[in-house]
Amino acid sequence: MPLSLQDLGKALLDTEYAVRGPIVARAVELEKSGREITYCNIGNPQALEQKPLSWVRSVLALCEYPELAEKAPGAFHADAIAASKAILAGTKHGLGAYSESKGVRCIREAVAAFIQERDGIQADPDAIFLTDGASKGVQAALRMLIACPSDGIMVPIPQYPLYSATITLYEGKQVNYYLDEHNDWKLSRQMLEESLAEAKRFGVRVKGIVVINPGNPTGSVIDADNIAMIIDFAKEHGLTILADEVYQDNVYKGGERFTSFAKVMQDKDEHSVSLFSFHSTSKGFLGECGHRGGYFEIRNIPADVTAQLLKLQSVSLCANLPGQAAVYCMVSPPKQGEPSYNEYRAERDGILGELKARARLLADGLNKIPGIRCNEVAGAMYAFPQVELPAGRTDAQWCMALLEAEGICVVPGSGFGQIPGTAHFRTTILPPTRQLEAVVEKIARFQKSYR
Repeated sequence: MPLSLQDLGKALLDTEYAVRGPIVARAVELEKSGREITYCNIGNPQALEQKPLSWVRSVLALCEYPELAEKAPGAFHADAIAASKAILAGTKHGLGAYSESKGVRCIREAVAAFIQERDGIQADPDAIFLTDGASKGVQAALRMLIACPSDGIMVPIPQYPLYSATITLYEGKQVNYYLDEHNDWKLSRQMLEESLAEAKRFGVRVKGIVVINPGNPTGSVIDADNIAMIIDFAKEHGLTILADEVYQDNVYKGGERFTSFAKVMQDKDEHSVSLFSFHSTSKGFLGECGHRGGYFEIRNIPADVTAQLLKLQSVSLCANLPGQAAVYCMVSPPKQGEPSYNEYRAERDGILGELKARARLLADGLNKIPGIRCNEVAGAMYAFPQVELPAGRTDAQWCMALLEAEGICVVPGSGFGQIPGTAHFRTTILPPTRQLEAVVEKIARFQKSYR
């Protein structure tokens, strides 16, 4: 007999991932039938016309085909050629061979230098693991923490479904803590304590807390004081912190800036709280989602536990080598005075400038629509507006109806979590400005008729 659903484990069957759920499947069907669909469901910049950075693609091309430098003289800047040679020397056998399980040593050294320059703190290359996107790093950390079905992980609500899906798949317990929508999605110590106490009341052994900064899907930015509070909370209750910092370059609101958990932890001279910090080439201004480059750094994790983490990573042999090379491009960009610098700076600033303008355009436009309220998009690539629905309707029904009527693909708030009795949807700020203006107009037209 062929394989059937009855042969599969309950954990797999219960796992859901909203950003590629039934609404997206229906969008693909409509597109195949000839409908024009605007995909606002996922942070996939280059699928929405963002151009790759010349620096990244030049270095990657030379890493894959070193002879290009001789076959196309003058086509590549000297610093791109030098970067590719450094990467290839570090791999010893090129991008077609496995690296060590942690990743190519020289690339991990480049990541450590990046962290030191960003935060003004020391970073150890041996505490850095290169991964297939940040997602694989997150999954590794959760695999380490969830040892039995009573182990719980605190996650923000709303959250990115990677966390809920992975916790379910690993048969752990998701422990929700709610972000304050009316206070720019900030966290409070009281809210964290209440969430933890409720979990303990049901026999859950809480092992870790996830923090996404800047926020996905909220678009919020957490300040240093809030981070210090979270570290104190984790210390008091013996929790490991998982800091999802993949949007650290995406900060748009005046007066806001990204602050890493590693920096605050170092400033506090805190060495008793274990920390995983994640970063990715998929977001920021690179948008290299398909290359699946990422890393995580660990702090305050004993050597014997680190050995188990290395063993876990070794099961997959290593992260893909082009993705590792993309990480090098991210953390070692051209410096002022080098041949690629002016081009790199212009492309970077152009992308971030457009994203900042779109963040304002989207929030302002949605707030003009009766029945929709949207916080300012301070960072990341998303808005998570609240929408008023007719009695008996769900946000999933609203999103599906929007897709059918206007060809706009967004994700229902229920896929990320929300306070009971409220309804939201997540949309990206990534479509080109002309398309994003049309998205707002179509949502306004749809909402008027739907209400």
